[in-house]
Amino acid sequence: MTLQTVILAAGMGSRLGRSLPKPLTELSDGRSIMQQQHDNIRAAFGTDAKIMTVVGYKAETIVEAFPQVEYVYNDRYDQTNTSKSLLRALTKSGKGGVLWMNGDVVFDPLVLGRAIELIERDQSFVTVNTSKVSDEEVKYTVTAEGFIKELSKTVEGGIGEAVGINYISSGDKKAFIRQLSRVDDQDYFERGLELAIAEDSVRLEPLDISDLYAVEVDFAEDLERANLFV
Repeated sequence: MTLQTVILAAGMGSRLGRSLPKPLTELSDGRSIMQQQHDNIRAAFGTDAKIMTVVGYKAETIVEAFPQVEYVYNDRYDQTNTSKSLLRALTKSGKGGVLWMNGDVVFDPLVLGRAIELIERDQSFVTVNTSKVSDEEVKYTVTAEGFIKELSKTVEGGIGEAVGINYISSGDKKAFIRQLSRVDDQDYFERGLELAIAEDSVRLEPLDISDLYAVEVDFAEDLERANLFV
């Protein structure tokens, strides 16, 4: 089955201070953030990997830049968060599992290569970095068995940060969709994952990529750091 991939790119990205959607921000190698994501997806999974992008703010600029992929429009992009954008994409996806990522993540191509084994097993996972734990980032804890237990910006005693690249298995997707439909409009998709863990016994593996680079570009200094790698 062809891998289904979702890129969440509906937000306004106002903290970066650019007029265009943040995924179109140019990197030092001349590519946009979204172009390097497309390149990484194709390198890992082949040219037939299915890419669906959720757009909202200045959607036409992204569609014009990448006309060859499928789009879902979040017309409430200015009133909702990533939970509702992802919900729209998952409800339009096929029967298989779905890999998704935030549209502002600049990451090492080796990240997806490391994820292939879990995707082939159809094992839900959250990509994590254990080398730092910032108050501003989504943090996590694990169960005694090593699966994700808590996942949010308010986690106490977090052992690492979520990177923003994740996979929901075909078996877990229905429960996740149900939980995403329940959460508040302003919740991040991680809230849906937390509820699926607590109420549906979904088991999410933490995929450690601490030795690779992955930078979520929120501010100008994040962009500077990302440009050190590309």
